[in-house]
Amino acid sequence: MGSSLFGIHGMALELRAARLGVLSSNIANAATPGYKARDIDFASALKAMTQGASSTAAASAASRYRVPVMPSLDGNTVEMATEQTAFAENAVGYEATLNLIQDRVQTVTRALKGE
Repeated sequence: MGSSLFGIHGMALELRAARLGVLSSNIANAATPGYKARDIDFASALKAMTQGASSTAAASAASRYRVPVMPSLDGNTVEMATEQTAFAENAVGYEATLNLIQDRVQTVTRALKGE
């Protein structure tokens, strides 16, 4: 995404998409013995991207294992309420960021049309 047109929002959208993938994986593996839930430290990843890291490298470097409140006996650290809350919160952020980008595109399109 063009950083001059979308600014930090393009980077944020890429990271939010990556985080949705990580959180989805956690939810999908809720019953997998020994599965360790992960999350992405969004602020750290975004800072890395603003310093030139790719979204993949930034998300990987900012990936953290989640510490469970109530560990399960089988070693799985996924807590569905936590994962669902994080997923919903991130989805709202993704949608808000996408709306900002869409508004920017519409503004540029109107300017190019002379409206």
